[in-house]
Amino acid sequence: MLSIFTLVLYDDEKGSRIHELNGPLFFGSVKNFLELFNPDNDPDDVIIEFQNSRVADHSAIEAIDTLAERYIKAGKKLHLRHLSIECRQLLTKAGDLVEVNVLEDPHYHVADDQIA
Repeated sequence: MLSIFTLVLYDDEKGSRIHELNGPLFFGSVKNFLELFNPDNDPDDVIIEFQNSRVADHSAIEAIDTLAERYIKAGKKLHLRHLSIECRQLLTKAGDLVEVNVLEDPHYHVADDQIA
């Protein structure tokens, strides 16, 4: 199965593992998204970078929460960067893991009936 998005993986100068997503995250790509991550193989500090991605629907929000729960259970510190305000509001388990950058975070709406 072809993936809708790509993942660039690298370690920064502090030893954190960066997972940089490129492409949209939505109901059609969440299975592939979740399969790309293995908390047991990652170092203790992990960053998921959404700057080149867009979280499109509630399935994507649930996938991010599921992934956050996996990293928490593995005892790893997870950071979520460059998510929109709407994404942050809809995340339940991962909400506290989001790093807020008012100048760089995207502004778009997530297709979900929870936001009017």
